[in-house]
Amino acid sequence: MPDPAADKRAHLLLHGTSQPHAFTAHSPGGGKKKLPERDRQAHGQALRGQLQELETAAETAAASQRELALESGLGLQIEFVGQPDVELAFQSLADDRKKIELLSVRREGDVTYANVFVPDGGLGHFERYVADYLDEKKGKNGQALDHKALLNTIASIRVAELHALWTDDPELLPADRDEAFWWEVWLPVRAARQAVVSDFRKLAELAGCVVSEHQAEFPERTVLLMYGSQGQFTQSVMLLNCVAELRRAKDTAEFFDAMGVEEQGLWMTDMLAQAQFAPAGTDVPHVCFLDTGVNRGHPLLEPLLAEPDLHSVNPAWGVDDTANHGTGSAGLAAYGDLTHVLGETDVVQVSHRLESVKLTPEEGSNEGDSKHHAYLFAEAVSRPEVTAADRRRVFASAVTASDYRDRGRPSSWSSMVDRMAADVDDAGQYPRLFVLAAGNTRDHGAWMTYPDSLSTNLVHDPGQAWNAITVGACTSKVDTEHDSLVAIAPDGGLSPYTTTSMTWDPSWPLKPDVVFEGGNVAKDPQGATGMSSLNLLTTNHRPNERLFTTTNATSAASALCARMAAQIMAAYPQLRAETIRALIVHSAEWTPAMRQMYLPVNARPSKRDYVNLIRHCGWGMPDLDRALWSAGNSLTLVVEDLVHPYGKDDKRGVVSRDMNLHALPWPKEELEALGDAEVQLHVTLSYFVEPNPSARGVSSKFHYPSHRLRFDVQRPLDASTEDFIARVNAAAQREDEGDAANPKDTDWYLGERQRHRGSLHRDVWQGTAADLASRGFIAVYPSAGWWRSRPALERYTLPARYSLVVSIHTEQTEVDLYAVIANKVAIVV
Repeated sequence: MPDPAADKRAHLLLHGTSQPHAFTAHSPGGGKKKLPERDRQAHGQALRGQLQELETAAETAAASQRELALESGLGLQIEFVGQPDVELAFQSLADDRKKIELLSVRREGDVTYANVFVPDGGLGHFERYVADYLDEKKGKNGQALDHKALLNTIASIRVAELHALWTDDPELLPADRDEAFWWEVWLPVRAARQAVVSDFRKLAELAGCVVSEHQAEFPERTVLLMYGSQGQFTQSVMLLNCVAELRRAKDTAEFFDAMGVEEQGLWMTDMLAQAQFAPAGTDVPHVCFLDTGVNRGHPLLEPLLAEPDLHSVNPAWGVDDTANHGTGSAGLAAYGDLTHVLGETDVVQVSHRLESVKLTPEEGSNEGDSKHHAYLFAEAVSRPEVTAADRRRVFASAVTASDYRDRGRPSSWSSMVDRMAADVDDAGQYPRLFVLAAGNTRDHGAWMTYPDSLSTNLVHDPGQAWNAITVGACTSKVDTEHDSLVAIAPDGGLSPYTTTSMTWDPSWPLKPDVVFEGGNVAKDPQGATGMSSLNLLTTNHRPNERLFTTTNATSAASALCARMAAQIMAAYPQLRAETIRALIVHSAEWTPAMRQMYLPVNARPSKRDYVNLIRHCGWGMPDLDRALWSAGNSLTLVVEDLVHPYGKDDKRGVVSRDMNLHALPWPKEELEALGDAEVQLHVTLSYFVEPNPSARGVSSKFHYPSHRLRFDVQRPLDASTEDFIARVNAAAQREDEGDAANPKDTDWYLGERQRHRGSLHRDVWQGTAADLASRGFIAVYPSAGWWRSRPALERYTLPARYSLVVSIHTEQTEVDLYAVIANKVAIVV
């Protein structure tokens, strides 16, 4: 139990605080763009001629498909090219009833391209559209039925070629058509997943390509890896017809070279003599590393890592760590930075244990599956769960891609992290908690341009995963122990190694979520260099040669974050994975150095300033005490609940269904007595989404997340609870449709337009205690997601779990707010 003298009190876990209310979201409206005017007859006749040419291509493709006895259906992929500077109305191109599927959408400059699969005989659907357009067809009531809103945005229609399916960076497609490389192939499902896969494998083999035997599955996509050239790929239209989109498979980042230090065997012996370890075989949380393996022969790791808990996704790779990476991460997850542990007289108490799965082979391997990160990641997660299915664990991985070309867009790898976190396919298991490294910058030239370099060195795949905690690096290590070298980053600033999401599209999540210690870099007039005095101390993978080594960057930071997650799990064993994530982020604060780097000094920060700060530093550096304990003047309420975001209406189809209204047990009289005293209200909403990672997720109709949740807090101008509910209903989807933000509640750091990115939303309100007294309710309500927009997949009846963490902070100590609220609620410790 916490020490009362330190005013550490368990957080208040609330139950039964919510009431569901009917929720009606606004229909998408927001500023319609003016359609371009076209010469109707000339444009219609041109489109008709292009469709007639496609009929010939479709007949040829169908004949070839019949000859090969393909099982997944006949059809042709066509490409719609939009008008320059006009938004192509690609939402209207799909028709589920006719099995016409929108596969991908991409933009090049000011032109939008949409790739559509049309089944055999389906081109007549678009030919009728053109006929109605030419005839200026109208309905009985005079309403236009001429499809002008779609056809006037189309410049041309043509057979889809390979470049139409390429949704990756165009520069990654080799100029040499005969250059073979590993492709990431995204296949549609078409209600016959394995038939599509079987057809693709057959056609790829005929073209001389090699296809990996494993696949990653998502609701509307199957992802495989294929080795071959563009020349092989384009040998037949049939092969292209099987594909929804193409990307280049990714290489993993090079693992850093750890810098050696003298062995500290005597210190380690002293530490072990007074260490207390969580015993094996008990229900203790585990940190499971998906990394390069761990060498459990190290004396500091052996007490925490049982032999059966060492796994590998490929038995041929073994379970040991020859890359000197996983073992160091395990040491940090167990003890933290050993620099601060060795030689201390306090008892070292470790309340969690370790597991390891070797996720990656030796450097330089060219095995196909070594690049199929989505498949490997799923395999890695399954290994320890087969051995110990009921064990509480946090998965940690510092393995990242060697580039950051996704720029926030979901990849097969990050989508698999999201799928495994949401646990949509593994009935009976709880959702999983993942901690991921943001990825590193090791360019010495970039270090010399710090901090400007931080804005252009971006989070690496799979760090864009919505459901994971993505960890960047900060540092307090500034002593180089060398007269001619100075530390690049200031005390409390971002580490030069870290990456950010500064130039991501604003619609993608705010990443990283938090930052932990990741070490610093030194410089002199000649350049920049890493050095052991600015690193973290951890366990060496070859303890017979030396016991300790140094480590750094976001790998080290993510290991420290995983340690904190396990410590919270040990203190609050009943909490959900979503709640553990929320408490870590909720406990974070920006250091003065971070604020100085990204917030104005002599002016009130704007919401854009705070977004800039978060896209660099996340919500700052978490604090274990804040995550675990409340105090008299700084208390935390924790709510775990679920809501049904969508339901089906006989007339309107799938619609928004419920929102939850949570009553907050504020001590109204005590807060009003504090008057103008400044208080802060911190709110964090955490939930996991089921991903649907197709390239068409750029539109408002087709979404990557299954559902999205929002929160809003009652305002003094809401005269009653009913007024609050009405205002929330009226404001639904405002941030998605581009309406102006409500100016009446401006004292939030981010506000409703900025905070709702990804699946973890935090914001801070700052005002007077008297104002807070009237904010007695929080609404959690749904926004658009593919569970609603894709009714054919029949997931709209599912409930959405969420965790809500709410805190009050005030400098005033004359009133014990915790004690007053504790008397109002049932406390579960």
